[in-house]
Amino acid sequence: MSGADFTQPNQPQQATLKLAIIGVGLIGGSLGLCLKKHMGDQIFITGLCRTQSSMQRAMERGAVDFAGDDLAKVVGSADIVFLSPPVLQIVPMVEKICPFLKPGAILTDAGSTKNYVYQHLKPLLPDGVTYIAGHPMTGKEKSGVAAADADLFRGKAYVIVPTGAPKAAVDKLMSVLQYTEANFTTLDLATHDRCAAVISHVPHVTAAALVTLLARTGGDREACTRLIGGGFKDTTRIASSNADMWADICMTNGPAIADNLRALQGILGEVITACETHDRQYIHDYFTESKTIRDGLLEHAAQEKIDPN
Repeated sequence: MSGADFTQPNQPQQATLKLAIIGVGLIGGSLGLCLKKHMGDQIFITGLCRTQSSMQRAMERGAVDFAGDDLAKVVGSADIVFLSPPVLQIVPMVEKICPFLKPGAILTDAGSTKNYVYQHLKPLLPDGVTYIAGHPMTGKEKSGVAAADADLFRGKAYVIVPTGAPKAAVDKLMSVLQYTEANFTTLDLATHDRCAAVISHVPHVTAAALVTLLARTGGDREACTRLIGGGFKDTTRIASSNADMWADICMTNGPAIADNLRALQGILGEVITACETHDRQYIHDYFTESKTIRDGLLEHAAQEKIDPN
């Protein structure tokens, strides 16, 4: 990325807020597009991506006003810094940008695991810089700023973990994030990580396992592939997600993921036993209960205007 500097960060006079996005990919790029759509020249957005081509694309798409690899230019005047690289890259990145952060700056992130980031990041912050953990629970199976969407957050859950943050800083951050039209909720660090394991992390591991199962069917693989339909594609869609991101998630939320995979393993073990013993009533009850629970969840989501997709 050396020497990447596609424009000078000349902020319009009418801009009242400066935002830096570290990692202008799917999530960071979508936030940039959303805020430029709603705030226009009232916000000036700088960005850092992994490659020069990504930074160029971020500017071409209008997700940022300025892209470069000079950290002082990217974060030096930022009121809010939005961190959206893979989880294991967040803390090393904060170590790099800390010398350039101004007093009063707010750091927030999009990391899918919260306790690991909080515990490692908090001791690094200079006096006067506030970290407010966040997790927009949205995404696509495609990655990169090319897949960014200004409406990506609308109706989706967005967790805020304001542990120890001053109310004024939280209010300032929320005054900006409100434009995403997400459904905001607050959780503590541990609850977030446990819940994310159940409703996000384990499903991704399971989707990848189903694809791996197909790949290991031996002589039947070609025949199975010809039969693939909507059920398999819908169930395994998220297996096409970014491998770096999901490897980092498993490394930083390992205990919760492992505990829930063991619980899932136990459930599958019960189904295996019922299949082998021809216990039709158990199997019928198993599917009936899961259908009832899922239908109820979708009904609740509709009433609360939550997008479950």
